Amino acid sequence: MLRDILSDKDEQVAAFARVVGHIAPDVLVLADVDFDHGQAALNALAETIGGYRYRFASLPNTGRRSGHDLNGDGRFGRSEDAWGYGEFTGQGGMAILSKLPLGQVKDYSSEKWSDLPDTMALPGTHPEQPLSTRSHWEVPVLLADGRYVTLLTWHATAPVFDGPEDRNGRRNHDEAAVWVTRLNSDPPQNVIVAGFANLDPLDGDGRPEALTALLGHPLLRDVYPESQGGDAAGRADKTHRSPAQFDTVAWPQDGPGNLRVDYVLPSRAFEVIDAGVFWPLPDQFLASEVARASRHRMVWVDVRLPER
Repeated sequence: MLRDILSDKDEQVAAFARVVGHIAPDVLVLADVDFDHGQAALNALAETIGGYRYRFASLPNTGRRSGHDLNGDGRFGRSEDAWGYGEFTGQGGMAILSKLPLGQVKDYSSEKWSDLPDTMALPGTHPEQPLSTRSHWEVPVLLADGRYVTLLTWHATAPVFDGPEDRNGRRNHDEAAVWVTRLNSDPPQNVIVAGFANLDPLDGDGRPEALTALLGHPLLRDVYPESQGGDAAGRADKTHRSPAQFDTVAWPQDGPGNLRVDYVLPSRAFEVIDAGVFWPLPDQFLASEVARASRHRMVWVDVRLPER
């Protein structure tokens, strides 16, 4: 059985590498990459794909023990008592692979939830509770002409798996609100917001107000990346309001169904050349690899900075 599990994982990584090799982004934001101190997992993944010399990851809040009974069940040290839900420290973290040099990263992952302006944190939230389930990073990507692009990225909690207090829904909302606050107060140069909001602006559970504000922010441009495969796969769901061609994840139809939860939002400083969600139709090139690589489909945006 162990051999079968390892074989399945090897096939998944190989399929993922083929998808990435086909799209060949200059900068790739990854989710659910377990963090280890020597970054062995990330380095092995980068070497399997090939071409990504520059890499960044840091310890996420997932699985990081708080030492407190955060969910109030009278027990300590369980996954629910970590600063971000996780069975072990570093589970399901984030990572960046880049063909371009990366500058000094600003890591906001330890910022307290209660410190966010207009926070939706519940009364009684532990004062040391970080807002980030995993991470919030501001990453400079250095260009050959001396300019740089500022990448704002995060991976939010799912707005479900809680009770009527809606703690996860509130946290998910505020994890998007971090970047709205950043853009409103002191917007970085040549910014691109790219991440995993775990939320659809129209469908599924959650509180979409902060995400809607981010998608409609006057400094950003939502270019609505789309795919034929998502359109074909999601049209059968008559309960969803978002057009299926914009979906980015294939979740079970007896659950949340296909949704748009992954985003790349360039600032208006960029000229947008093209964009899409890589979700082929079942008979098209790499369709089986895409389905095997992940439930999430790669969202890509091709941009260019105007000449100075």
